[in-house]
Amino acid sequence: MTAIFAEKALLPDGWAANVLVEIGDGGRIESVRPDIAVADAERAPVLLPAVSNLHSHTFQRAMAGLAERRGPAERDSFWTWRETMYRFLDVLTPDDIEAIAALAFAEMLEAGFGAVAEFHYLHHQPGGSPYDDLGELAGRIAAAAQQSGIGLTLLPVAYNRGGVDGRPLAGGQLRFGNDLDRFVRLLERSETIAGSLPADTNIGVAPHSLRAVSLAEMERLAELRPHKPVHIHAAEQEAEIADVTAKFGARPVELLLQNFNVDLNWCLIHCTHMTQDETAELAASGAVAGLCPVTEANLGDGTFNGDSFVGMGGRFGVGSDSNIRITLSEELRQLEYSQRLRDRARVVLASSGQSVGRALYERALAGGARALGRNSGAIAAGGWADLAALSPGELAAFGADDLALDEWIFTGGAHVSDVWSAGRRVVRDGRHIDGEKIRARYRKALSDIAGRL
Repeated sequence: MTAIFAEKALLPDGWAANVLVEIGDGGRIESVRPDIAVADAERAPVLLPAVSNLHSHTFQRAMAGLAERRGPAERDSFWTWRETMYRFLDVLTPDDIEAIAALAFAEMLEAGFGAVAEFHYLHHQPGGSPYDDLGELAGRIAAAAQQSGIGLTLLPVAYNRGGVDGRPLAGGQLRFGNDLDRFVRLLERSETIAGSLPADTNIGVAPHSLRAVSLAEMERLAELRPHKPVHIHAAEQEAEIADVTAKFGARPVELLLQNFNVDLNWCLIHCTHMTQDETAELAASGAVAGLCPVTEANLGDGTFNGDSFVGMGGRFGVGSDSNIRITLSEELRQLEYSQRLRDRARVVLASSGQSVGRALYERALAGGARALGRNSGAIAAGGWADLAALSPGELAAFGADDLALDEWIFTGGAHVSDVWSAGRRVVRDGRHIDGEKIRARYRKALSDIAGRL
């Protein structure tokens, strides 16, 4: 039994003082007792449920910063960035991929995330030949999750064509490709791999996008694992929307909502270009909008209809996507600031009188847990003990509970000190407990990669 005593804790019904949280050996919260005397336990000034990171491509962490030089094109874009990414991934070995993933996972935990959905589409050798073990690289992601201690929802990605027009995969894309039969075998192998990880591990299915799989394949993919998470990139880029609309006579989000049972198990990633009708219908579906505000800003994707979507009761969560900067607080701040810049307003994603830091955090908690199919997102008995301790900064002198979240998200004056993932202590005093070893291995991998580029 692990026990944590918090001076303040954010419980499902609000802030509570002097809270003892007891965690069983299986990683679930056994009991939550507020208003007790100081206990002999781990101490936390402010204890929060830890948010789940709902979208990550870990291998891209090692190319962070490499695509910030303007190219020869008249206008740099997501599509020019993608060419850099393809060249980079073409030199990565399985050892590299595992080392990069372990570093990214450790940084997620240090940022306050308790779990991650890894949108895993790097499956094969350079040139597209499968490894002897079809799940070789899924196994490397699993090994990195095991070393870091992060809770994992593994999302094997289906990707078998180069565009809506059905063109074949080429170049760096060849490492992604599987026909439907081989993808099913990959999914089954990934399930076996996931079964060797802790009990909080989950698995889902991820059609990459409407440009990477056909509608007929989408139908099969959506039915492969009923009641498991289904994630898909949707409406990220204007050129993609134009191609889908020209081919099918409907926009991507519209097409998905009209043709598939998009429900609570679905997570539509980005959705940065939606009409008001699409926004309303997505909110009504119960699906989670997977937002990656730092990456969306870095790639020039666009701005999500956050104010309208939230006002219609929509759910969202946040993810680190390209991992150019792994920071939960900045994902939430960028989301709110994107709304302010677009609307020329302040405190947009909160209701009257509400702390926007609290509103953003609680919505990200609920949406992230739902997107991962993970029983987390609250300090409550029976759920996984995904917890983050926050050390308040100067605003603690003012005493208001929500100020700890507002200060952390908007000023950086507070910081994450400790994190538990399904009861596993993974961060202490702001640093991952195995961080030195993980970072040393990553630096070695980075040096090797640089020699091959």
